[in-house]
Amino acid sequence: MATVANNPLEPRLDALFIGHAYIDATFLADALPQGDEKAVAKDYALSFGGNAVTAAFCCAKLGTPPDLLAPLARDWLGHMFLDMADAYRLRLHGRRVARSSLSFVFPNDGKRAILRARDDAYLQSFPRLDISTARLLHLDGHMGDAALYYAKAARERGVLVSLDGGAMRPGLLDLFDHIDVAIVASDLCRQMKLSSAEMLAFLRGKGCCVGGVTEGGDGLIWYENASEVRRLPALHVPPERVVDTSGAGDVFHGAYCASYLEAPQAPWREHFEFARAASAHKVQHLGNEAGLPSQADIALLRKRLMENV
Repeated sequence: MATVANNPLEPRLDALFIGHAYIDATFLADALPQGDEKAVAKDYALSFGGNAVTAAFCCAKLGTPPDLLAPLARDWLGHMFLDMADAYRLRLHGRRVARSSLSFVFPNDGKRAILRARDDAYLQSFPRLDISTARLLHLDGHMGDAALYYAKAARERGVLVSLDGGAMRPGLLDLFDHIDVAIVASDLCRQMKLSSAEMLAFLRGKGCCVGGVTEGGDGLIWYENASEVRRLPALHVPPERVVDTSGAGDVFHGAYCASYLEAPQAPWREHFEFARAASAHKVQHLGNEAGLPSQADIALLRKRLMENV
């Protein structure tokens, strides 16, 4: 079960995403039951989950289905994940685990609580894929041995390497030495005891051509090559329209990857402006799949919300 390719006749590998896969169960409820209490949720969504995984599905929805390397189990949730990947024309390369990973997500007042059950005790080595035709590699730091292997291979071949630095993970500091575009979360800054400005200096020192820190409602601070640090404010979404912020960052990463693949010569500001609109779309929908934007969704949202930046 090292590799599951949905259609062997599909084109050669163009983009590869590597991360940990979940099935997300997202519940919208006023409160969580305690003790022997029971409660009925107002709504729920069942979807794929995981940082680079959600980014891969977003990239696919926006028109460029990538290859995806992720853990995969021979259980019912694994079959569900295979069906989801097939629906989005993702070519899935599975690394076998005993059980699928599961997340319970509870959005509440612009925040979200998450309870995870994860199996990352891999039963086999990761598959070695031919990335000679790839234009992009996107990582989230999970599956560190595979991430480092492919990051080095991509660098040798001139493939752009993108990183979602959401949190400290084993091997992440070594991985930074092989990253071209590193967009990290403020949580990682806190874990490394760095301010946002210090984190950007750290990324420059590691040789990242583009580096940024996402700061939630305050948007993104970032640099490109030798440029000064810039700020890209978040698009204003009225609070009453914010439903579920979980996955918004993953959609941001998937959207800028899709934008890069569509127009690799465009400045990164354009890719990030596209991605922040995708993220603003996500927070208005429950669950990852419902929150994936289309190109038309992004165009409409940018037209409606840009004036409020």
